[in-house]
Amino acid sequence: MTKLYNRGILNERRKNLRNHATFEENLLWKLMRKFLPEFGFRRQYSVGPYILDFYSVAHRICVELDGGHHQNQVEYDRERDNYLAGHGINVLRFWNHEVRDSMGEVVCKIRNSRK
Repeated sequence: MTKLYNRGILNERRKNLRNHATFEENLLWKLMRKFLPEFGFRRQYSVGPYILDFYSVAHRICVELDGGHHQNQVEYDRERDNYLAGHGINVLRFWNHEVRDSMGEVVCKIRNSRK
């Protein structure tokens, strides 16, 4: 049986992503830790072959931040979201500019996404 969560083969990549987080990822991480501690979000958590920006194990919510490069990978993101949904994970996507410009709204949307 293949391990689904935090597979060892992805450990180095996950660590590298944490150590080289974008400004928006760091900002959202601070906001979630301060305003959404009950969610217990984890950074760069892997599910199957995918590494999620933020994941709440307790609430099965994935939060993804999208920069400009995501405009060129719409199909990949759709396949990824479908895979996660198939495992009962709710995916929330935000553009980087939303985190910078509308922090309160982003936090509210995450808070209201609980199942």
